[in-house]
Amino acid sequence: MIEIGRINRLMALRETSVGFFLGEPDSSNPNDDVLLPNKYVPEWLANGEEIDVFIYTDSEDRPIATTLTPHIMRNEFAPLPVVSVTRIGAFLDWGLEKDLFVPHREQSRPMVVGQWYVVFLYLDQRTKRLVASSKISRFLDPDVSELYEGDEVDLLVYERTDLGFNVIINDRYQGLLYHNEVFRTIQPGDRMPGFIKTIRDDNRVDVRLQQEGFQHVEPNAQRILDALKTNNGFLPLTDNSDPQLIYKTLEMSKKTFKKAVGTLYRERKILLQQDGITLV
Repeated sequence: MIEIGRINRLMALRETSVGFFLGEPDSSNPNDDVLLPNKYVPEWLANGEEIDVFIYTDSEDRPIATTLTPHIMRNEFAPLPVVSVTRIGAFLDWGLEKDLFVPHREQSRPMVVGQWYVVFLYLDQRTKRLVASSKISRFLDPDVSELYEGDEVDLLVYERTDLGFNVIINDRYQGLLYHNEVFRTIQPGDRMPGFIKTIRDDNRVDVRLQQEGFQHVEPNAQRILDALKTNNGFLPLTDNSDPQLIYKTLEMSKKTFKKAVGTLYRERKILLQQDGITLV
């Protein structure tokens, strides 16, 4: 069965003046055919050849094929920009000619032209149309039994809150990244690696960007060495330096900086001075 909102491998069944009609090799129902317009037909395509295409619906809600790859697939999350807002909803640029529709009822807050929002793409079973939603929590799995504290995970930031940032873990679960554990500039739509910090009794998950303990010190120690080499072997940073200055210089917390400096000092790779650290 041809799946709307996904990449399908289909066979070229017949060529017409408007393009090739594609279908599944074993299908005998002509109603299952889908048009690949001429502008997307590669020169090599001929009857009987197979081709990978993305299937969506045109302005008249008919399935149509394209060789373009959208920025989001069905049942996926992705950040997309708003290109227009009308009385019926907002429209997002997802890399195809026809913009992606977000009804007002599917907006967690009113969307604004030019702003980016993390959305989920799904197939509306009633209308058979692809629709996006920024009400992310509805589409996240509450069963976090496959997650364990300390796991390295993929994070997608989707919302800023008073406590920190709501994130999507491994494109499946909800997590929270606290403000006081963020030492770099992040915003909704950013993807980054992270670690499971705590799984609470209510199955809420806290995450962090840095791994705890000595395992995380070594890459930060290397970052300090690299910074020293690019600054003539000297950095005007000490244990008494302002945390914001440390973050601005190295993009790490003061606690992490002190651990990494301690490692480098014990390995006799740096000298500690009153006004900073020097490369040996």
